[in-house]
Amino acid sequence: LFRSHPVAARARIPGAVVFLAIHGRCGIMTIKSKPQEETIMIALACDHGALDLKKAIMAHLDKRGLAYKDFGCYTKDSCDYPDFAGPAAQAVASGECDRGIVCCTTGIGVSITANKVKGIRCALLDNPMSARLTREHNDTNMMALGAAVTGEMLALEIVDVWLDTEFSHAERHQRRIDKVMAYEHD
Repeated sequence: LFRSHPVAARARIPGAVVFLAIHGRCGIMTIKSKPQEETIMIALACDHGALDLKKAIMAHLDKRGLAYKDFGCYTKDSCDYPDFAGPAAQAVASGECDRGIVCCTTGIGVSITANKVKGIRCALLDNPMSARLTREHNDTNMMALGAAVTGEMLALEIVDVWLDTEFSHAERHQRRIDKVMAYEHD
């Protein structure tokens, strides 16, 4: 009864103990396994220096059954990263996409571009711990990778950690995010 109930299905934290009272019955359940993945749309973008990494990320997302929208680039011809990272960030800010992953040679240019879009919190990541903490503490909605800085296997691990980590909703973290986002109104 409890496992199939919608409230129980939304319990998302492995190891959490949840007390449920449903139709006059009470019960306790422990979340033992990883929560089922929600259906989310991920915006992807890169420049010519990170096309191979973006393709590896796309294949990885396909294996995980996650949907994405590719904002380019599509060839290794020299191009300008704002032409691709900007529209990806706008798609996340507008709600067209839930999260975004942008890549360039260093990750710096695409992260700066994404962070110029109102509502975006993009972190340049090069390790799994930062990926976890930037989701838990900063509720980032975009991440950036540098193809010349982070190898493919590590990059895919960072993507997984970032996608699988939820915001903590701790009051202190929300308070700090609110203060950061207030600068958009100045």
